[in-house]
Amino acid sequence: MTALTLAAAQSISTAGDVQANIGRHLAFMRAAAEHSVQLLVFPELSLTGYEPSLAADLAIAPQDTMLAPLREMARELRLTAVVGMPLRLTPESGVSIGALVLGADGSLAVYTKKHLHPGEEAAFVAGQGGAALEWGDDRIALAVCADFSHASHPRQAAEAGATVYAAGVLISEGGYATDSALLQGYAAEHGLLVLMANHGGPSGGWACAGRSAIWATDGSVLAAAPGVGDALVIARRESGQWAGHVAAV
Repeated sequence: MTALTLAAAQSISTAGDVQANIGRHLAFMRAAAEHSVQLLVFPELSLTGYEPSLAADLAIAPQDTMLAPLREMARELRLTAVVGMPLRLTPESGVSIGALVLGADGSLAVYTKKHLHPGEEAAFVAGQGGAALEWGDDRIALAVCADFSHASHPRQAAEAGATVYAAGVLISEGGYATDSALLQGYAAEHGLLVLMANHGGPSGGWACAGRSAIWATDGSVLAAAPGVGDALVIARRESGQWAGHVAAV
């Protein structure tokens, strides 16, 4: 197997301040590049914070020039970043919870959250998911938060040949034990490397738990942030073996 380095960006979002959050994302991308990270996954709605009441005003089209600094940095660093943003896929469409894949090669791909959390339908429409990322011999399936609460989602990813399941999430203190156990279970059940990028601070009125983590294909913890705050949770595969660590930003 080829070498591969992935990371969860446990970041803190400023509510509604996309420019400030872009600045933080750029700092994370630079820090990740110092650790030779090839794919960096941010939390759900990382560029706006989890702010349903603001989503309609902040939603953009995937090609919006607002993302240009991030796309340019991805190319410069040869790093693919998955960032969270409310999206309008057409001017007439509702707002989706999006994960934008900003490719190291300048490409752009879109994943939209398929399974809304109860109550999100007041601000968002259910999305269509998105294609797995083809990465050498690997297939990296994406998820956004409540997607993984449906066991069919990771199962279908595994059946389609995914080797990695990468989720950008918002998980509160109260939900962390249940949600992390689900993700850990999927790793072992399906033989997937599972990556979970959570918010490192409060967002949308939620006390986010941090503790972003990466689980190996047997369900063991490769690396996990110890709590809240900014962190990079990194997993690296060399000679077929995975190892993980946590780095500061």
